[in-house]
Amino acid sequence: MIGKIARAMTVVVNRYLPDPLIFAMLLTILMFGIGVAFTPHTPLDMVQMWGDGFWNLLAFGMQMALIIVTGHALASSSPVKRLLKDIASLAKTPTQGVMLVTFFGLVACVINWGFGLIVGAMFAREVARRVPGSDYPLLIACAYIGFMTWGGGFSGSMPLLAATPGNPVEHIAGIIPVSHTLLAGYNIFIILALIVVLPFVTRMMVPKAGRVITIDPALLQEEPDFQKKLAADASIAERMEESRIMTLIISAIGLCYLGMYFWKNGFNLTINTVNLMFLIGGLLLHKTPMAYMRAITAAARSTAGILVQFPFYAGIQLMMEHSGLGGMITQFFIDVANKDTFPIMTFFSSALINFAVPSGGGHWVIQGPFVIPAAKALGADLGKATMAIAYGEQWMNMAQPFWALPALAIAGLGVRDIMGYCVTALLFSCPIFIIGLLLF
Repeated sequence: MIGKIARAMTVVVNRYLPDPLIFAMLLTILMFGIGVAFTPHTPLDMVQMWGDGFWNLLAFGMQMALIIVTGHALASSSPVKRLLKDIASLAKTPTQGVMLVTFFGLVACVINWGFGLIVGAMFAREVARRVPGSDYPLLIACAYIGFMTWGGGFSGSMPLLAATPGNPVEHIAGIIPVSHTLLAGYNIFIILALIVVLPFVTRMMVPKAGRVITIDPALLQEEPDFQKKLAADASIAERMEESRIMTLIISAIGLCYLGMYFWKNGFNLTINTVNLMFLIGGLLLHKTPMAYMRAITAAARSTAGILVQFPFYAGIQLMMEHSGLGGMITQFFIDVANKDTFPIMTFFSSALINFAVPSGGGHWVIQGPFVIPAAKALGADLGKATMAIAYGEQWMNMAQPFWALPALAIAGLGVRDIMGYCVTALLFSCPIFIIGLLLF
């Protein structure tokens, strides 16, 4: 049954889901129209909001571009390629490959969302290389399906923000410690259930031999060796470029900084620390500065989608926030909730808002000031209310192509190649979130 649903979803997606850039443009037009129709703001007001927000994600877009190129460069080094090959060799059949990639992605995203998103896609490519008869789009979809655990993992932005002094709802509910969110029984149940169940769900999506989608072998070619052998009469400049000493000095400075950071902050991985770790690791494993630069150059072509599309989502997010649309949607669900159903209503409101604001931090800014006071008034669990926002966001990512862009860039695929499988995973994972929020 799951296989039939996956095939049906793939047909629907191929027919109706446009390229992610067109999707972002359509969302822009939709948010503009709804804002004019249902809020007191004029068309010129909405234009102003969109323009004011358009460049708000420049720093974040740069972070995401860096995590793609530094992660890709790290994975293209000989030691990491050997490690991925060794793990990928555990899969002997296409079915085992699908389950292994799903499990790998889910666990990696619990550790850190940026790490899991990038390394999961790279691991999927390695499995595709090593396991004949693999359905390549399904493997990449499995890597992205792993992203469904990030909000309840160690890098989940909403529970970490709720536990941080100065966050937008501290004055309402105080600090919400991670013992009430990430370490709570319901979160442990949901994360473990996803890790156990989803590999079997994706296993059911494996097509029969005659329906396997073949892929251009060029997409699976291994990255070349980026080392350069210097001539005996090489210039001083060339010797500096290929100097291991330069790499060791810079890496030592970076490692020293990371050591001080973790000493002061604990093992708190952020996107910036992950990027720095990827960069230092890539430098060391590629050995010389220019070998690393050649690897970065080869990876940089994968960032086009992020560079163009992130500004559109920044504009959409500000329209949603400043027009009050996000608050209106959240309030509608809150009004029909009671103490027991409140987490579920919050979950679905977050999922709906995720189409326009596919960002954990953005959700907290838009929904936190509405959800937390309502939870407090109803006597609902504040930690569970916080995590319900996170779960709705991470769950609906399976139907929102925004976060698929890095994985697709690495894979060389389009959004229509994987989203049918992702939507199927969305449907069959929904009961896990509902059970966790209702019964624990």
